[in-house]
Amino acid sequence: MLKRFAWVLLVGFAVALPAGAQTRPGTPAAAAQIDLNSASRDDLMTLDGIGEVRADAIIRARPFRMKGELVERRLIPESLYDKLSDKVTVRPIPGTAPVPTTRPATVPQRKS
Repeated sequence: MLKRFAWVLLVGFAVALPAGAQTRPGTPAAAAQIDLNSASRDDLMTLDGIGEVRADAIIRARPFRMKGELVERRLIPESLYDKLSDKVTVRPIPGTAPVPTTRPATVPQRKS
């Protein structure tokens, strides 16, 4: 009887723990995008690869007309941009025309 109770308890924990681990409080929803022009330092730092230094650089470089400027202005490498581009957005700046948020063209390298 005690073994059966222990087994039921173990199975109950095995089912309950993964369900609670799916969401972490304090993290932004997967569908929510972070606006580069208005996000706080802490909001920017929730993005993978963005620490204190990069968050401060992004804030100093504001305003942005399109998210591809992160690479154009050399604030982040293109490899990081590829990972973050679907998690960030740039809302139009009042008084300016909106610009499409397309991926920046790569700059050809000089041959030596």
